[in-house]
Amino acid sequence: MTERTDLMRSPLADRASAIKAAGAPGIVSLRELPTATQIDLRGNPGDAAFLAGARTTLGFDLPGEPNRATTKNERAALWLSPDQWLVLAPFAEREAFLNGLRAQLAGQHVAVADVSANRVLLELAGPKAREVIAKGCGLDLHPRSFTPGCCAQSLLARSQALIWQTDNAPTYRVMVRPSFAGYVVDFLVDGMREYALRPIAR
Repeated sequence: MTERTDLMRSPLADRASAIKAAGAPGIVSLRELPTATQIDLRGNPGDAAFLAGARTTLGFDLPGEPNRATTKNERAALWLSPDQWLVLAPFAEREAFLNGLRAQLAGQHVAVADVSANRVLLELAGPKAREVIAKGCGLDLHPRSFTPGCCAQSLLARSQALIWQTDNAPTYRVMVRPSFAGYVVDFLVDGMREYALRPIAR
């Protein structure tokens, strides 16, 4: 059965206006991304049949390097551990995508789990996005260490988060548990506040 996204309510619905008002144009911005298909995929990276089956459905190779993401169009795969990836796709593809992966990997020692309700997706972008995240995260986000295509699991404002840099703006996808989403958004909005301040006219 296909789920109706128009009946789904974001855990950040009561913070929509705060998110919209946060930040400063051209400096830093925050938005909640639409619900996405999220699949927890586990398998042996040394198994050619597993890698080929995943590639057939995804349309690209799973990242083999730690803390990296591979993408094509609106699909992505993020490395979580040596035998685990988070696969993202548009929510409208959810059922077909799950069935496709399971069919391609049938009979193999793998795990394909729908975790679409497991994380809220946020996007923080702009020249000051790095500084805002760094206020509550111990990751080294300096461009020499963390570049587009990098992803890592860490704590953000003491909450578990998956952070993925998608471009040099820089733009970050921040994925957090629904139960902590409001708290993390409040932290990010507060961290952006200094960049939204305007000089006082004299």
